[in-house]
Amino acid sequence: MSFSQALSGLRAAATNLSVVGNNIANAQTVGFKSSGVQFADVYANSQGGLGTRVSDIVQNFNEGNLETTNRNMDLAITGNGFFRFMAGDEVMYSRNGQLTMTNDGFLVNAQGARLTGYPAGAAIGSQPQELRIPSGGLQAQPTNEIGASFNLDARSNNLDRAAQPFDRNDPDSYHYANTVSVYDSLGRQYSALMYFSKVGDNQWEVRLSRNGELAPEVGEMTFDNNGLLQGTNGLDGFSFNPGGGADVMNVAFNVERTTQFANEFELNNLQQDGYTSGTLVRVAIDEQGNIIGTYTNEQSQTLGTIALASFRNMEGLRAIGDNGWLETADSGAPIIGLAGEGQFGSIASGVVEQSNVDLTQELVALIIAQRNYQANAQSIKTQDEVLQATVNLR
Repeated sequence: MSFSQALSGLRAAATNLSVVGNNIANAQTVGFKSSGVQFADVYANSQGGLGTRVSDIVQNFNEGNLETTNRNMDLAITGNGFFRFMAGDEVMYSRNGQLTMTNDGFLVNAQGARLTGYPAGAAIGSQPQELRIPSGGLQAQPTNEIGASFNLDARSNNLDRAAQPFDRNDPDSYHYANTVSVYDSLGRQYSALMYFSKVGDNQWEVRLSRNGELAPEVGEMTFDNNGLLQGTNGLDGFSFNPGGGADVMNVAFNVERTTQFANEFELNNLQQDGYTSGTLVRVAIDEQGNIIGTYTNEQSQTLGTIALASFRNMEGLRAIGDNGWLETADSGAPIIGLAGEGQFGSIASGVVEQSNVDLTQELVALIIAQRNYQANAQSIKTQDEVLQATVNLR
């Protein structure tokens, strides 16, 4: 009489108990993926059934629920994809996006592996690099363009420049003025005034001054008979010399959507592209994986973009612990891309992906595995009793 069938059942049941126990133990592990045991029978033609064996332990890569943490550096992927990390010289993949920033600016997981992606300026689609948040501040940017749209009152009288030259101190020598802040290359802020003068039917002059210094250029705007902007001339190069070591300022004036209707003078939109220097105060990550830095000068800048990875056969990945997997021949080579593009899911900030372990299901599986183990043990006991009875025959 053979005990092999029952012994194989005990070994298989023990493996099943181990896998179920591991799932239960990791029910609260962020990014954990549960596993299941697949069994196969063992059969020989001459001897009949020889028991069972574990044919495979299969990972379940279904998504876990998202849990809000309200921490900017906690990330989760909603959909397909893995975060890509460098652990020394080894590339590992994980669904756990609990990150911290080191004192030298790298984004790392709890084990110190560095998140990879594309630093600002790097070509998307090239080899991902370790992402590092620059410690330096944002340098000042001079004002290169003022963008504004107005309504200029068509009822204004035409000024005769020969009889009444422009004088910024004489309100009667122009029809309308408005102010905007501009910056030189050192980040110093100035008050600039825009002056508009109607000098003929559908014809307006545009002037710009900075801290009382009038630019030598005079721009022109023309409108059609419907009050719509028809053309401009000389608005692309108002120049000032701020001195004090700063570069000469060359400011273009964009007046798209400016109109000339018989209505009050009105400023509809005003913006300019200069700013003073600033230091980094906050880092946030958007759905596309862009790392956005916010500075004390109220400017924002993309500092890098997180790369995601996917595999043709995720079940072929090799689990290495610490919420990580390695590429194998069975998984195939990684497909690298960006969140929200193609097959990749988006990135959620301030949340983490919970373990996909279903505790109710695992507890039921635990009971079944326990009974299976006990039944195989009982089979061995019964065979032993039968064998003893046979031995005792005299």
